[in-house]
Amino acid sequence: MPEIVYPQEEGEPILVNLRDPYLSAVMAWLVPGAGHFYQRRFAKGCLFMICILSTFFYGLALGRGRVVYASFEKGDIRWQYPLQAGAGIVALPAVVQSFKTQNGGDPYFKLCERYPEDYPVESMRFHKVDAQAFPDAVVDRTLKDGLMAPPAGPILEHGNDVRGMWHYDYKHMYELGTLYTVVAGLLNLLAIYDAFCGPAVVTPAQRERMEKKKKSND
Repeated sequence: MPEIVYPQEEGEPILVNLRDPYLSAVMAWLVPGAGHFYQRRFAKGCLFMICILSTFFYGLALGRGRVVYASFEKGDIRWQYPLQAGAGIVALPAVVQSFKTQNGGDPYFKLCERYPEDYPVESMRFHKVDAQAFPDAVVDRTLKDGLMAPPAGPILEHGNDVRGMWHYDYKHMYELGTLYTVVAGLLNLLAIYDAFCGPAVVTPAQRERMEKKKKSND
């Protein structure tokens, strides 16, 4: 159980017991703040949990559950997902959905109608797509999509596909939702580092070196 001691100019030194830092880091990744609770650092644990999870779920709500999905198929590489996955277990259902929907499978977690209610579906029926080349092309409004599931049907470079419909329906909310969830994942990386290495506390010796360096630069 490693303990880190931070000497202070006045008062008692700051003592931080990291317990098992590897386990703390894993817990901090799975559930933001959990590693700090394990280390008995309850104030920081509450701060990280509230800030990171609220940011993630707010972004998820802005994008109506669509902005977090795992896809590395040609034409639809969701590079944002590894960053979103930094938020931990709340982003892992996207991996389950990705495997479940491979080869046209139905998602586990249902969400809502695939097409927006007021979207001109008739003009979006992939009528320009060869049905034999794209047997999974979606043409039925009643088909369901899933929470954190990748867009169904073929990804069209020039044409309207499900992903394009999401952008059309949610407009800038889709980008904002993606941004919020990515920021939540990146923030949790800082929390993981804090759980593994301890807080970034400036000691008197470090402060003295900083002041000397500042004077020399002046």
